[in-house]
Amino acid sequence: MPRPVTLFTGQWADLPLEVLAGKAAGFGYDGLELACWGGHFDVRQAAADDGYCRSRRDILRARGLSCWAISNHLVGQAVCDPIDDRHRAILPAHVWGDGEPEGVRRRAAQEMIDTARAAARFGVKVVCGFTGSSVWHKLYFFPPTGAAEIDAGFGDFARRWTPILDAFAAAGVAFALEVHPTEIAYDIHTAMRALEAVRGHPAFGFNFDPSHLVWQGIDPAKFVDTFGARIFHVHMKDAACRPDGVSSILGSHLPFGDPRRGWDFRSVGRGDVDFEEVVRALNRARYAGPLSVEWEDSGMNREHGARESCAFVRGLDFEPGERAFDSAFERAEGA
Repeated sequence: MPRPVTLFTGQWADLPLEVLAGKAAGFGYDGLELACWGGHFDVRQAAADDGYCRSRRDILRARGLSCWAISNHLVGQAVCDPIDDRHRAILPAHVWGDGEPEGVRRRAAQEMIDTARAAARFGVKVVCGFTGSSVWHKLYFFPPTGAAEIDAGFGDFARRWTPILDAFAAAGVAFALEVHPTEIAYDIHTAMRALEAVRGHPAFGFNFDPSHLVWQGIDPAKFVDTFGARIFHVHMKDAACRPDGVSSILGSHLPFGDPRRGWDFRSVGRGDVDFEEVVRALNRARYAGPLSVEWEDSGMNREHGARESCAFVRGLDFEPGERAFDSAFERAEGA
């Protein structure tokens, strides 16, 4: 069976879930990946109230939609980050509290534990999200950054996230880190190191998003081939690199959507990601979960983009082959 095609609601948080669900059904999607912000999925209500979970499901079912994953990127970011005023804009008030950094990190960790419980009550097996990182800002090793400082960063990640992952395992839910700049893992080497830091915790894997890899020069298909069964969820998102001899691949402190940027996100199929190879790699990994469109293209109307992306992903996806094309010509053993 083809994989279900879903729409991540994070970029549509300005719309009530009822409105977005109707639009997504009209665009042709099979379901939604619910963001834990914007009123789409409230973690505290879902963790405590079966009725709330039923109400979310009822909204989706009434429009012929399902849900295979929820996502709590914003709160996860605060678990390991050096906290500053930027976090206030993305965190629920009860997590931000008085803004004291260690208190914010502790409350964010508890909210992620509660997210695992909410997901279990809601009936989904995957939570996608971010981890934050205490060492991302040391990406460029000057002033000179010793190995011990980076080791400490991965140690901090393991110390803060292992109890969260234990809670995920107890709830029967997996955490899928979206490998992404600003996280503890942003490429293949750092993803390996993150997995090692938590000692291969069974609840820890990845939300594969090729758009965050391709502009770094990383082959997304190689990421899938490297981590195989640790791919717990997939985002379908594209990015385009447009080096012009002027703009930096680091973004030049220009906002997304600025045409002067050296790279930017694109609607699925309109950038540099080789989605043909991505699907083949996912087939090699035997990934059978949803293909979730995370639509981000500042230069395109989002409804046009969401509809177009759904059709593109459906036309691209295919099941793995069960036999070689020339197997009909093989002679029976002993013939």
